[in-house]
Formats: sequence, C-alpha cells, structure tokens
Amino acid sequence: MRNILPYQGEVFYHPSFFNDSTADGLFDDLLNQVAWEHDVVVLFGKRITTKRKTAWYGLEPYVYSYSGMPKVALPFSEPLNLIRAEIYRETSFHFNSCLLNYYAEGSEAMGWHTDNERSLVARMPIASISLGASRKFSFKNKSSKDRIDLQLEHGSLLMMNPPTQDYWLHSLPKTSKVNHPRINLTFRMMQEESIQ
Repeated sequence: MRNILPYQGEVFYHPSFFNDSTADGLFDDLLNQVAWEHDVVVLFGKRITTKRKTAWYGLEPYVYSYSGMPKVALPFSEPLNLIRAEIYRETSFHFNSCLLNYYAEGSEAMGWHTDNERSLVARMPIASISLGASRKFSFKNKSSKDRIDLQLEHGSLLMMNPPTQDYWLHSLPKTSKVNHPRINLTFRMMQEESIQ
C-alpha cells in the first residue's frame, strides 16, 4: 500500500478491509454488545463529559489513562477477537488492547492529538478500524503544519506506523454533512506493567 504521508511517518490505508456484509455485522454486534459510556476528561482542571461514547478492552485488565482519568480494560469479546485476528493475519502485528469510540453523528468529533501515552509499547503501530458512517480524518505535521486529509470508509483499516506519532497530529473533524453513527476501534500494544 502507498504511504499517504509525504515524510516523517508511515500511514497505510486499506479500504474494504472487511467487505460490506461483514462490516455491517460487526457494527451491529459492537453497537449492541460493547459497554459504551460517555468519556470524562479533565481539561484545565475541569471535569468534562464528552459527547462521544468510549469503551476500553484488552487481553488483561490494562489501565489506560486519558487526560488524567484511568480506565481498566474489560475482557475482549468475540467480535473484538475476530477483528484482532484479521489484523494480525494482514499485518503480522499482535495487539493486546483496543480503545473504541462511538460517534452518533458528525457533530461528535476528536480534536488534534497524538497517541503517545507512556503505557503504550514504544515503536509499535496503531491499527484503526472504521465501521459505519464515512468520516474525514486529518493529519497535521507538528513542525511544518502540512495537512493531509482522507475519508475513512466503512470496513476500512488505517495503520499508523512509527514514527508517525512523533511528528504528526491527527483529528476527526466536526461535520454537518454526516448524520449517521460511526464506530472506531484503535488496537494498541500496552506494556505489561500497566496491568491492574
């Protein structure tokens, strides 16, 4: 696959990683089976409840902290294990955890950030699966401010390889054009020291 970043990183996009029928089934299973809850983050000393819903799963009870709020991973479900196995078959990367986000419609978004938490195993990629509504996803270089946009489609896989997180921010921008839900799964490799 072609690297979509011009420099300082590697991002590979696999459209139709799951066919429409499989992706539809996974979306329905995850929508109904995942323990979704609104995220609570601390920004400038204030606790804020996000519009989007999240969930955190893993092979072990890994503790993941986002904006100072720790989460303990729930055990992987059958659909999550199926997706994880397909990613391994395609990429040969083994992931032990997954952060899920549920965006009900286009006004629910994610600002510029990098996935560089200290609890993550260094120099490992992050695999992102998109199910449901197609949404624009953006990368911005930390130094040059160059920006790359792409559409993440239903059933697609996005691989963000090192050293992408060192040099590029990414975001899911707000849009008034999307009124259907999207589920995003980001598979990660957590350090064993982060087990509760």
